[in-house]
Amino acid sequence: MGSLSLQFPIAEEDDEETNLSKSKLDKANLLNLFKCQQNYLNHFFQNLDISQTLAFTETLLNAKGTIFFSGVGKSGFVAQKISQTLVSLGIKSGFLSPVDALHGDIGILSSRDLLVLFSKSGNSEELLKLVPCAKTKGVYLISVTSVKPNGLMRVCDLNVHLPLERELCPFDLAPVTSTAIQMVFGDTVAIALMGARNLSKEQYAANHPAGRIGKSLIFKDLMKKKQELPVCKEHDLIMDQLVELSSKGCGCLLVVDDDYHLLGTFTDGDLRRTLKASGEGIFKLTVGEMCNRNPRTIDPDAMAVEAMQKMEAPPSPVQFLPVINDSNVVIGIVTLHGLVSAGL
Repeated sequence: MGSLSLQFPIAEEDDEETNLSKSKLDKANLLNLFKCQQNYLNHFFQNLDISQTLAFTETLLNAKGTIFFSGVGKSGFVAQKISQTLVSLGIKSGFLSPVDALHGDIGILSSRDLLVLFSKSGNSEELLKLVPCAKTKGVYLISVTSVKPNGLMRVCDLNVHLPLERELCPFDLAPVTSTAIQMVFGDTVAIALMGARNLSKEQYAANHPAGRIGKSLIFKDLMKKKQELPVCKEHDLIMDQLVELSSKGCGCLLVVDDDYHLLGTFTDGDLRRTLKASGEGIFKLTVGEMCNRNPRTIDPDAMAVEAMQKMEAPPSPVQFLPVINDSNVVIGIVTLHGLVSAGL
């Protein structure tokens, strides 16, 4: 399934520069590579032992200490990435270099910890040397390998086999498919842990305060609140509220009752249109007579990116959204300028 028919002629050393200059990419071969990789990944999905995967995931979920990952070479990079993913979910995790571990770093391990060893072959010398040292610390050992039988399977407490048909490499040597399935496996387990721990969007955003992820999720921190709100009552005269309209930097007034229920909005655009239509009559008009009684609003638990999408929605974009709770009480306002300034 998905076998490769690509051939790579071996050039003489003197001809290397000449051959590189003649190199070109064949569209059919490139398409064939992607199809083959798809087939190899399908082999993984179709043959993965779900009972092993469940045991692995439950063990990580019930970990009392830190979940450490280790690996050599490309598997080490994958192990480090998966560890970082768990950390971003608020799970205590870390990467332990097998070489550095044997030169003092193993001191970080305790009997409450887990050590997950990623290795395609399961016979990496560095990991096999690490195992007995980790066992003396009372650590629970888990192997994640693709070739069986192997050395790690014989000495670890739990073993997970990741089915690998072959590497995409035409020589079946370069670890490209094996690392792909390691990554898919680890990240999928991470999301399973995320669901099992009932991680909220707010908790996830709190772990990403500086990135676009956090900016897309954290909403309450972007809205103006309390004294920053441009509020007025519906019976207030429009001309009496010009300072409130212009001083709060929102381009609008939030029309509320005595209990802060939102009754409508009045914008600087509404002011211009009213002045054009009424002339001097504007001096006698109240905000309630000219306000929009059905403005767009947003929930305080919404994502910032949702606010941006709602502002830009047809029939015409708006510059702000009142933030109201389930009782229609105003608790804040978010502006387009505020979202853009935050990097959205």
